[in-house]
Amino acid sequence: QVQLVESGGGLVQPGGSLRLSCAVSGNFFSIIQVGWYRQAPGKGRELVAMVNRGGATNYLDSVKDRFTISRDNALSAVNLQMNSLKPEDTAVYYCNARLYENRFTWDDYWGQGTQVTVSS
Repeated sequence: QVQLVESGGGLVQPGGSLRLSCAVSGNFFSIIQVGWYRQAPGKGRELVAMVNRGGATNYLDSVKDRFTISRDNALSAVNLQMNSLKPEDTAVYYCNARLYENRFTWDDYWGQGTQVTVSS
């Protein structure tokens, strides 16, 4: 059983900041990468930021220089610091963990999602 628990969403004015947190727990072999995705109304889900177990990061172009993803050593706690938020950042944000269930099999797991609304 794998659990991803997200926290930190909410309502913020344009230019403001929010910090999202994702805690990964349960029975698995190891974590490969953890990322944050978002889905706005009427749009598809898109990758916002990702960090792998080697520490490499990847960002959506529109959030570079505004968002920062960070992790603990085990990748069991991953945060997304979001600064200079814009109305177009409004979406439901989902934590995703790709992990090895055993030495040979990997799978993707998702959190329940947290709403981020940027509005004046």
